[in-house]
Amino acid sequence: MKMTKANNGKNSFFYDLFHSALEYVKKNWAILLVFSITFLASAVIVYFDASTRQTIASFSIDEYEPGMVADKTIIATTNLAADEQFPIAVEEGEKVIRKGFPIAEEDYLKLRKMAASPSYIDYRVFADNILFLMLVSAMAFLLFSPVCLGRKVELKEIILASLLFVVVFGVACFGDKAPLFQGIYNLPVIIPSGLCVALITILFGQIFGLYFSILISFGVLCACNFELIPFLYTLASSFTIVKILRTIENRIDMIFSSIGVALLNVIYICVLKVIFNDNFSDCVFPLAGVAFNGFISGILALGLLTPLEVVMNTASVFRLMDLSDQNSPVLRKLLLTASGTYQHSIMVSQLAESACKEIGANSLLARVAALYHDIGKMEHPEYFTENNIDSENKHTDLNPSLSVSIIKSHLRQSVEKAHQMHLPAQIVNIIAEHHGNSVISYFFNKAKEKNPNANEADFRYDGRLPSTKESAVVMLADVVEAACKSLEKPTAQRLEKFIQQLIEAKIAAKQLDDCALTYGEMTKIKNTFVSILAAYYHGRIKYQNQDSTDSSASEKTVSEKNNSEGEKNE
Repeated sequence: MKMTKANNGKNSFFYDLFHSALEYVKKNWAILLVFSITFLASAVIVYFDASTRQTIASFSIDEYEPGMVADKTIIATTNLAADEQFPIAVEEGEKVIRKGFPIAEEDYLKLRKMAASPSYIDYRVFADNILFLMLVSAMAFLLFSPVCLGRKVELKEIILASLLFVVVFGVACFGDKAPLFQGIYNLPVIIPSGLCVALITILFGQIFGLYFSILISFGVLCACNFELIPFLYTLASSFTIVKILRTIENRIDMIFSSIGVALLNVIYICVLKVIFNDNFSDCVFPLAGVAFNGFISGILALGLLTPLEVVMNTASVFRLMDLSDQNSPVLRKLLLTASGTYQHSIMVSQLAESACKEIGANSLLARVAALYHDIGKMEHPEYFTENNIDSENKHTDLNPSLSVSIIKSHLRQSVEKAHQMHLPAQIVNIIAEHHGNSVISYFFNKAKEKNPNANEADFRYDGRLPSTKESAVVMLADVVEAACKSLEKPTAQRLEKFIQQLIEAKIAAKQLDDCALTYGEMTKIKNTFVSILAAYYHGRIKYQNQDSTDSSASEKTVSEKNNSEGEKNE
């Protein structure tokens, strides 16, 4: 009986494991297919590289010379006919050299013929490289998983990264076939690792670029017969590019970055020569070559980025800088048709950008997403309080259900306009998530006054919960900017207390459950908001002959309307 239960338990475990694996394959079959194709392409490169190596029986032809005593017996495994280059035939089963006997000129010629023939493949080297590529594939699978990357990788990212990996791997494998690039210091001159890392980093971010740098460095290690110097140089140079590109903000910075990379590449080669105790007598070509490689990589990356940005629709730093231009047609239209929403978006973008800088998130992405997060309000600007401060509230005579449908529609219309503009997916996601599924409490409370049985679900936004830190920061900046307008005498202390309440309300409503923000980061976000809003709402000097009565009445009216707006953005 116990054995039966144990067997059932084992069967259940294996069934669950098989079922989970099957579900994973169904969800990620496209990415797995790209990984498989990349591995097969790399294996083909390894095969052709092994078939063209000057090796016999896993030993280099350079280890043999006429007259030396052979340290092993080498037997021909196939027939080779005489040709113009090697006018001597080799018969299958022939003992070309014998262990303990001197190597004759004719025997050495046969060895060279066997080494030059693609029929003789170094299967040991081939097998070793295949096993190493399996380990690199497993590493890539781990690094590009949501656990390490911090987000779900997109198929287009894997496709481009795989393509560039194969390019670097292929060049590293066959580069030393050319006499000019033979040698462990000459080979890095031709390896396009700098160009590939620059493209990946700018298009997909620093973390992705860092992981890609590790993978191509190990790829170069495998391709260069496990020589350390090309591996160390590629790793150092790639890490340098990722670090330098972290600070660029516009395209002209790429020129200066390329110069910096070129100089550092020279330093890396010099340091490696010192570490491995190599002389500098033949260093002119490798030093000049790696400097040129580093500089031209940045220039080529700059030229290739524009078409890649269009094709892949990525949120690269250059694309984001272009979108952040407040003179863009969409933002100009927003200013003309919904000026209040425009001013609100500008303020939200400043809050979100500053907060993201404090917590180490993508501040530029948050700023751009905040600028466009309410573009759907252009369709019906008069129904949003910030756009009709001096006129009557349009929702006064409307049924709360109708009002809430109008308010909710701006989220769908914003997403639709973002798609029409071909905005990057990261921005579209933030727009779709910046309200989460929170309740529009102002109209829900009005509905409950008329019908105590009003369904709360009907008064919730249809958006998704924020899935990234940038999305969560934009949500908090949006609600804080709108709500703080209703605060009377907004001193730093009152702002801090009020903003803390707003953040705690979002936490209690489970709106921040999927964004991985820590309590420490939320404290930094709150302090940043307080600092900016306290400076924005600082006390102003009262001018002489100012009508205090009219001013007070006007401020009261604005406060009442902003209070309504703050409630709608909860």
